[in-house]
Amino acid sequence: MKIGVFIGSFNPVHKGHIKIVNYIVENKYVDKILIVPTPNYWDKNDIIDVKHRIKMLENYETDQIIVEREATNLVYTIDVINELKNKYKNDELILILGADNIVLFDKWKNYKDLLKLKLIIYKRDNIDINKYLKNLNKVNDVIVLNDVDSIDISSTKIRNMIVNNKNLDNYLDKEVIEYINKNKLYK
Repeated sequence: MKIGVFIGSFNPVHKGHIKIVNYIVENKYVDKILIVPTPNYWDKNDIIDVKHRIKMLENYETDQIIVEREATNLVYTIDVINELKNKYKNDELILILGADNIVLFDKWKNYKDLLKLKLIIYKRDNIDINKYLKNLNKVNDVIVLNDVDSIDISSTKIRNMIVNNKNLDNYLDKEVIEYINKNKLYK
């Protein structure tokens, strides 16, 4: 089985994240996707508790879209992948990345081991994905999603919109907005 691994803060999960996930599943690039919300990063200090992010992600769970709860305490992508390799021994793991992540990919812990995986990369910020892949000597086992339009939004922008009581309907699904309001998140 081909399993996509989509790791991120999802702080909060927005329509752009879900559009990518649905596109990858609907176009059968993978059989299922594991969404892995990460713990607090060393360079981010405004991430809400992972239990809230998991609750928001649960709105999107199906037979093919699974929220991975056990690997959420692991800081580095390589550690998440190694944990999942143990759990899914007979399956192929495929790492899903936004183009913004490929820019500094060579700074990631054990990035050469990650490059052994097949990658699915979606467009972001007009980044020349192929240029960075060449620099990483990664020309095989890469799917670049050129035919899906990413939603031009970031979780940072959404959090600022929440603080300023802006309308979020274009960026967040109703259930996520309700959860954020009910739990007074990002205020």
